[in-house]
Amino acid sequence: MDFLVSDIRHTEHRHGDDLLSAGLGLAGLRGVPVPFVQPMQPTPAELRRRAIQSGWKGIADLGLLGGFGRIYGQVVSVSGQEFHAFAKIPGACQPHRVMAQVPDEFDPRTRCLVVTASPGSRGIYGGIALAGAWGLTHGCAVAYTDKGAGTGYFDTATRTGTTLEGTRAVAGSAALEFDPGSVPGDAGVAVKHAHSTDQPEADWGRHVLQAAHFGLAMLDRAFPEQAPFTPQNTRVIATGLSNGGGAVLQAAGLDDTGLLDAVVALEPNVHMPGRGRALFDYVTEAALYMPSALTASAFARVPLARAGGMTPPSWMERGRSLHGAGLLDGVTTSAQAESAAAQLHASGWRREVIATAASTPAFDIWRALGAGYASAYLRRPVGRMPCGFRYVAMQAGVPGPLDASTAAAWWADASGIPPGEGVSLIGGTDFSFDPNFSGEHGLRQLWTGDDAQAHALHEGVTALAVRLPREHLPIWVLHGDEDGLLPPDFTSQPYIHWLEEAGRTPRYWQVPHAQHFDAFLALPGFGDRYVPLLPYGYAALDRTLDELTGKATLARLPTPQPRPRGAGALRAAMLDLAP
Repeated sequence: MDFLVSDIRHTEHRHGDDLLSAGLGLAGLRGVPVPFVQPMQPTPAELRRRAIQSGWKGIADLGLLGGFGRIYGQVVSVSGQEFHAFAKIPGACQPHRVMAQVPDEFDPRTRCLVVTASPGSRGIYGGIALAGAWGLTHGCAVAYTDKGAGTGYFDTATRTGTTLEGTRAVAGSAALEFDPGSVPGDAGVAVKHAHSTDQPEADWGRHVLQAAHFGLAMLDRAFPEQAPFTPQNTRVIATGLSNGGGAVLQAAGLDDTGLLDAVVALEPNVHMPGRGRALFDYVTEAALYMPSALTASAFARVPLARAGGMTPPSWMERGRSLHGAGLLDGVTTSAQAESAAAQLHASGWRREVIATAASTPAFDIWRALGAGYASAYLRRPVGRMPCGFRYVAMQAGVPGPLDASTAAAWWADASGIPPGEGVSLIGGTDFSFDPNFSGEHGLRQLWTGDDAQAHALHEGVTALAVRLPREHLPIWVLHGDEDGLLPPDFTSQPYIHWLEEAGRTPRYWQVPHAQHFDAFLALPGFGDRYVPLLPYGYAALDRTLDELTGKATLARLPTPQPRPRGAGALRAAMLDLAP
C-alpha cells in the first residue's frame, strides 16, 4: 500500500468497548456528550468514544419517537479490531484519513467489505450510522475515508494539529491529519476541506477507492488464514450519504478494474456538467434569496421560519438589500418576499423544498458552505479565504485566544466546516441591519461574475464532474423528495437520467416526505412532518447484498410511499417497507 503516509494504528475493541457504539449502546449514543476525565488532555479512547457518539448524532434520528432501534436499525455490541492510517492521493499536499473496522464475527461465507466516505465534511466516524450500522451487523468489514476533509483542525497561533490518535500535538512532533506548513500565527484556524489547497472534492472517488484497498489489506491482517482478500473473492459495496453519496458515485465512475460490486448512494452531492446544477450555484443563490423568500406568508407555518413566532429581522431586511442592489423587484417587504420566492421557483426550487430549507438559513448553513467551498475551489490557504472570510477561535462572542479544552475535543466534536465548537466564521459582514448580505453577495458573484476569480472558481467546479460507471455495475440512488439542502431536482434526478440515456439501469427511490437531515427529526415541527431516509438506505443495502449473494434476483422496485408520523411515535407501517 504505497499510498499510506503513516504507520497503521491498530486497536482492539471488546468487553464493553465495541466497534459500533464504543460501549455506549443506543441509550448512551442518545445521551449527553461523553465526558473527559481531564478536559484539556482527553485520552485516545475517550476521543474515539465521543467521536463515535458525534458521528451517530450528526446523522441519525435517535429521538424516542423516531423509531430507531425499534422499527428500523439497530445498535448492537460488535467486537473486533480497528485500523487507522493516513493516506495520500498522488500529487496531494495533505493526507486523508482511512479506517477499517473488522468484526470478530466477520462472515467468511459472504466475504463482504463495505466502503464509505464521510457525509458533509465530517471526521472519520461520520458514516458510521449508515455503513457501520448496516455493515457490521451483517458480518461485513467496513472501510472509511474522511475524503480529505475531517475534523483535524490546525490552530495557527499554537501550531497544533491532530494526530492519528485524535489527540493534539505541535507540528513537527508527530504526523498530523492536517499541517498547512509555514503560515502566519495570526491566520486563524485552518480547516483541511477549505484550506488544504488540494480541492479534495475533485478526488473524493479516489479517496474511496484507496479506502477500499486499505480495507482489503486490513482483512488480510485480521484473518491471515482466509487471505488474500481481493476484489475477485470479496464483495465490495460502496455506500454513503450526502457528500459521502457523491463520493461513492465518483468512485463508481473511476472504478475501471472491477473493485466495486455495487453502489448505494443516499442524497448524493453529485455534479455533471450541463445537467442539474452545481452545489456552489444553488448554495450561493439560496444564501442570497431564501431569507427574503421565507418571509412570505406562504411559509408562515414552516418550522424554523418563524422562530418563537417571529421572523428574524435580518430576513425582513434582505428584500431591501436585494432591491437596493438591483437584484429584486418590489418596494414593500411582502412584495420583495414574493419576488424572491418567484425567482427561486424559476430556477428550479419547488415550494416544499424551500419550506424544508428554512432550517438552513436558520442555522447559517448556506453562508458557511459558500465560504468554505469557495476557499476549497479556489485552493486558498488559511488566511486568504475569498470575500474577506476567516475562521477564528472565539471566546465570549469575540475573537480571542483558543480555549484549550474546546480545541482538545475538536477531532471528536467538530463538523469539518465552521462555525461551531469554538470556531467562528468572520468577515464578509458590515454594520447594516442585514450584516451578512455583503459577504453572501460576494460569494454569489464568484458564480455569476466574469472576472478572473470567477473563472477560476468555475474551473474548480468543472473538476468535480462525475464519470459514467462501467456497464452492469449495480447502482441504487435514494433521495428525499423534500431535500432542502441538496434538492433531488438538481442532483439525483439528472444523474439518473444521464445513466439511463447512456444505457445503464440504475435503481432510484425519491422518497416522499423525506428531507436531508434525519438528525433534525428530533426538532419540534420536523419529526411530525418528515420521515427518515436511513431505513430506506438499509433496505436498499439488504436487497443489494441478497442480489450479490444469489439469495434473490430483484426487479426494479416501486418507490415506497411513506407517511409522516404526526405527533405520535413512528410506526413500521408508516415507512411502507416490505419485510
